[in-house]
Amino acid sequence: MAPPWKWLLPSIIAILAVEPLGAQQAGGGSSPTPIASPLSEAELKAAVAIDSLTVPTPGEFFKAIDKTGKPNWVSQFRPPTPIGGVNRAQMALNLGTLIADGYIAVEAQDGQQVKNIGRDVLALAKKLSVSDSVLARGKSITQFAEDGSWDQLNEELEATQNEVKKALEENRDTDLITLVSIGGWIRGTQVVTGLLVESYNAETAKLLRQPALVGYLRGKLDQLPNKIRQDKLVVKVNADLKNIATLVSFPADHVPTADEVKSLNQASAKLTKEISAGE
Repeated sequence: MAPPWKWLLPSIIAILAVEPLGAQQAGGGSSPTPIASPLSEAELKAAVAIDSLTVPTPGEFFKAIDKTGKPNWVSQFRPPTPIGGVNRAQMALNLGTLIADGYIAVEAQDGQQVKNIGRDVLALAKKLSVSDSVLARGKSITQFAEDGSWDQLNEELEATQNEVKKALEENRDTDLITLVSIGGWIRGTQVVTGLLVESYNAETAKLLRQPALVGYLRGKLDQLPNKIRQDKLVVKVNADLKNIATLVSFPADHVPTADEVKSLNQASAKLTKEISAGE
């Protein structure tokens, strides 16, 4: 039975505050962005309360993989993805895939990659009007990445994700939280299956059994407002998730074969590409 994970927004965009400090100060001679203080207990509880999704984060998923060996996280890096976006739905889905990329960079302990992805995430966040709440953490996250302080970086990412959730709620964009979460899960699944294709491990393969989770995500899509639900890309995502659901719905006593893992990897990689391209 899969662990009781909470998915995608621990660190949702934690990395998105990684914009270089110099860029934040450019052009206006403004004072340095202050390092944000930790969220209070009340603020943390409030942030958790507005996150209606109970799915595992990429970070939690990846940590489970780490326990089975030494994955080659660098092999799962991908070329820079377009961050233009045809509409808010596509940008939110793409944001989720980028957040998962940030987790990969942290697992690989690649500070430059963390900062590169962070800049892209921040650019998308600005377009979704949720960046102001995380800019104050930019200096500390950048510094942690440069210093290789991975434990501190993870803590800062978790604090940042709570602020982002809060901002989306305040902007009445809870539907975007759903799409960000789905984008992150899809990319996370592509990464985990990609690692398994490289080096098959039966115990890790068992973690791919998630029929209830995929059903839950598709249910969340069905609850979106008509305008978003009928978006061309969202329709495609929902249809592709139906196919993926069959690939993760194997019996509890079944261990996915290497070929079955490869099929899931191909399906999730295809969907990740479609999200990135907005097709």
